[in-house]
Amino acid sequence: VQLQASGGGLVQAGGSLRLSCVASEERTFMSSTLAWFRQAPGNERDFVAAVAENGRRTYYAASVKGRFTASIDNAKMTMYLQMNGLKPEDTAVYYCAAREGFAYPYRLQSNQYPYWGPGTQVTVSS
Repeated sequence: VQLQASGGGLVQAGGSLRLSCVASEERTFMSSTLAWFRQAPGNERDFVAAVAENGRRTYYAASVKGRFTASIDNAKMTMYLQMNGLKPEDTAVYYCAAREGFAYPYRLQSNQYPYWGPGTQVTVSS
């Protein structure tokens, strides 16, 4: 499956952005755990959020819980990440990823996801 993320940009602290990730293949999209990761310069690629079972289950990193919301539109084969209350430390390149199946506890390491899209830059100014 191919993934394409978009929606990044420059926003002031406290602002909001919504990222989108479109999948190319319906069968894989419907049967996969989808995730958002982010990578700031000099840092590892960190887990942000995951969506499983066609949006019925979600999981968030502690650093974004309560501010970010991940969701799915199955008809559009699109995953979203609504980011509210953005902070300068949220600045990073954001990636969407997928792995087939639903495994719990959620897989939080980037090397556990075989499918990736190109990233989209999110910059939060103070």
